[in-house]
Amino acid sequence: MKQVFRQSINWSMGIAVITFVLAALFSVVSTSMLSGVTWGLGMLIVLAIVLTGIFFDMIGIAATAANEVPFHSMASKKISGAKPAIRIVRNADKFASFCNDVIGDISGIISGTASAVVIVQFTVSFHYNEGSFFQIIVSVIFTSVVAALTVGGKAMGKSLALAYSTEIIFQVGKLFYFLEEKFNIELLKEKKKKNKQRKTR
Repeated sequence: MKQVFRQSINWSMGIAVITFVLAALFSVVSTSMLSGVTWGLGMLIVLAIVLTGIFFDMIGIAATAANEVPFHSMASKKISGAKPAIRIVRNADKFASFCNDVIGDISGIISGTASAVVIVQFTVSFHYNEGSFFQIIVSVIFTSVVAALTVGGKAMGKSLALAYSTEIIFQVGKLFYFLEEKFNIELLKEKKKKNKQRKTR
């Protein structure tokens, strides 16, 4: 119990630090990209941020839904990407936490901030002042559209993740295999599966 609690605390602290760094990085990148661009291009950037969150949310759900048995069959046939896929399934809790809680939540926060910038750009381009009734209307409509895209996209992504979890994780496994072979980057460590044997008397 103490070991599990200690591991949970260490993982939580580690993921909090990673979230802080990535959030700061994404915020700087998105702000710099939005500065000086037209509101039309800004909308595309917001859409890209929303799609990023949906994509990682789908991958995280697929990891928790996938079964490692099909990947063992692939690994026995020396199919590239099978072994990394097994590691993803065995570390599904941490993998899903990173994809859903870190990238997914950061994307939601950054998309909201970026939306506010785009709304101001849109309002100013039509020669209306900030805080005007026109800006309020635009803000309500644009925020509602972004929210609808985010929720609807994640709902569709969840359905796809549950239906095609094996195929999705296999593609991610192939990406991991490429990174390991070409750049010697191992994103997930091997986690051996423990089989509990019950003693019968």
